[in-house]
Amino acid sequence: MDQHATVKQAKAKIGHSACPHDCPSTCALDVELLSDTRIGRVHGDKANSYTAGVICAKVARYADRVHHPDRLLKPLIRAGAKGEGAWKEASWEAALDLVAEKFIAAEEKLGSETVWPYFYAGTMGLVQRDGINRLRHAKRYSGFFGSICTNLAWTGYVMGTGALRGSDPREMAKSDCVVIWGTNAVSTQVNVMTHAVKARKERGAKIVVIDIYDNATMKQADMGLILKPGTDGALACAVMHVLFREGLADWPYLEKYSDDPRGLEAHLATRTPEWASAICGLSVEEIEAFARLIGETKRVYFRLGYGFARQRNGSVAMHAAVSVPTVLGAWQYEGGGALNSNSGISGFKFDNGLLEGATLRDPDIRYLDHSRIGPVLMSHEDALFGGPPVTALLIQNTNPVNVAPEQRLVKQGFLRDDLFTCVHEQFMTDTAKLADVVLPATMFLEHDDIYKGGGNQHINLGPKLIEPPEGPRTNHFVIEELAKRLGVAHMPGFGLTEREHIDRLLSRHETGSFDALRKAKWLDVQPDFETAHFLNGFGHADGKFSFKPQWVGGFAPNKPPRNMGAAFGPYESLPEFPDHVDLIEVADAEHPFRLATSPARSFLNSSFAETEASRTKEGGRPELLLHPEDAARLGVATGDRVEIGNRRGEVVLHAKLFDGIKRGVVIAEGLWPNDAHERGEGINVLTGADAPAPYGGAAVHDNKVWVRAAA
Repeated sequence: MDQHATVKQAKAKIGHSACPHDCPSTCALDVELLSDTRIGRVHGDKANSYTAGVICAKVARYADRVHHPDRLLKPLIRAGAKGEGAWKEASWEAALDLVAEKFIAAEEKLGSETVWPYFYAGTMGLVQRDGINRLRHAKRYSGFFGSICTNLAWTGYVMGTGALRGSDPREMAKSDCVVIWGTNAVSTQVNVMTHAVKARKERGAKIVVIDIYDNATMKQADMGLILKPGTDGALACAVMHVLFREGLADWPYLEKYSDDPRGLEAHLATRTPEWASAICGLSVEEIEAFARLIGETKRVYFRLGYGFARQRNGSVAMHAAVSVPTVLGAWQYEGGGALNSNSGISGFKFDNGLLEGATLRDPDIRYLDHSRIGPVLMSHEDALFGGPPVTALLIQNTNPVNVAPEQRLVKQGFLRDDLFTCVHEQFMTDTAKLADVVLPATMFLEHDDIYKGGGNQHINLGPKLIEPPEGPRTNHFVIEELAKRLGVAHMPGFGLTEREHIDRLLSRHETGSFDALRKAKWLDVQPDFETAHFLNGFGHADGKFSFKPQWVGGFAPNKPPRNMGAAFGPYESLPEFPDHVDLIEVADAEHPFRLATSPARSFLNSSFAETEASRTKEGGRPELLLHPEDAARLGVATGDRVEIGNRRGEVVLHAKLFDGIKRGVVIAEGLWPNDAHERGEGINVLTGADAPAPYGGAAVHDNKVWVRAAA
């Protein structure tokens, strides 16, 4: 199942690092070092109290990526038509000279905002990920509003709590009931299961899993609740209705710590289990059984995941879900309360001004929404915010031609003759295939960096442990070299090494240097119990949990800059109290199915899809999970080709009959590369790039579609 820290090769030297990937766990790692250039097996560090010796299987076999024969090793310049696959090798000097030349020409023609440095979380290392912003601000290139992953979940959570933090995740091991809601933790953050299962073994705790299909985490549950996609808010409201109705709400706690519990109770009077059952597909008995289980248990821990961030009504649903432990008063107890992310804890605050060039930022420069790269590249007026078209891109740490919504629009944009694109990558991804210049990148064991884990409370160091092959260079190197060619290398923040940047980042912390942190391996910056559990008050000005959120104008962790507008989407429809709102793509006669593009266990976004072991473990080809009764109606059997589509396009997959979903729901686990699909188009052909209320995101699990047997 997952890799435990049992190092069998006694002769192998062990190096210490941290997993760099876009996962809340940021696991502490022990890496077998076979030579100065080769690694063996990767293990979880037993001494780290959150990792606890356990990592996912895909990272355990990381040698498959580091030493992959298809890894990019030399700079490449396009030699034919875009996407044709014709390349010529170049020196680093020639490739970077060309990039700088094209950026300067684009800027001279249309102004600096025509250049858009575009990145995301292919590495979560602060130096290698965020240094691109230093170049952005120095050159006054277009800003980057990073919305794709967390916004809907984070916004809904802090609308209640007022701060992006929660109960220590290690307290799950001390809980009497762990509710895992909106995350397939076995596949996407395995350490949640480490602590939840410990509570079951040692305390007899119950594990409740709430999700949209019978996935690997659901199979570990004592109580599994399978919902229709986008209906979590209805379940949360009905559960609170039962808690109030049956005297299971903690009124002394509510009167002290919440803003309007009487108003909430009155609002929920009509949000009965019968009402919710018709919306979410659970039976009345299931809803009431769950409500009574948590209502009769003091130490209930709600681990709320990023599934909430994939639905257009996700902020409302998250706010409703985090309201449940507040009605229970579960925050008062060790092993109780809730967590979505610890990203807002004070210990994660760094002096990153030099790294990101904060003093160089011009507030008048327009920002662009990275979830809407398709509309941006196709110059949709509502996506450009009054600025020029984008005619030059620098891309690091992300693969938008595969992962971004409305894939056909994205590809059409990348194929524009007037767009110059430089991609810095480890493999020839779908995005790299459409570039003009491709630069080979190092992997995390081949450079220095520092990481923080939003799903826990550790700052981890990831020092360079091996030499890269000849050819790949770090993200930091590329930014520094382009700065020299673009005339900004003299500005603050440039000219420092990775280690010097890490020293500056750590200057606010007790372990204030790269060398000191290398000895310590990590810092535990978990807030004290009273702070983590909001016993000194919630994060709002009045110290209360807000059942009546200020959807627009209040605090949110990742609000768009003012020049993008006050809010996105139909924010006027957001409710006064916790509720269910039909801001989702509701199935209709033309599109009778709801599609979710859920994470696959052996992939991480588009990473690991290049390794044979991961592809094999995922069945070797993209599949569509389809309920047997729906399949019978369509005349489809397991293994048959099916076509699935909506107004954005259509994709062919192979059917896999699966009764662990509700009728009318289909699941495509991924992300598979586009060329793994029959027509060379991936599942994100079907997902929408509209910005959900109130502050954007990518609702990639929220799609109405039709399904039919493929011709």
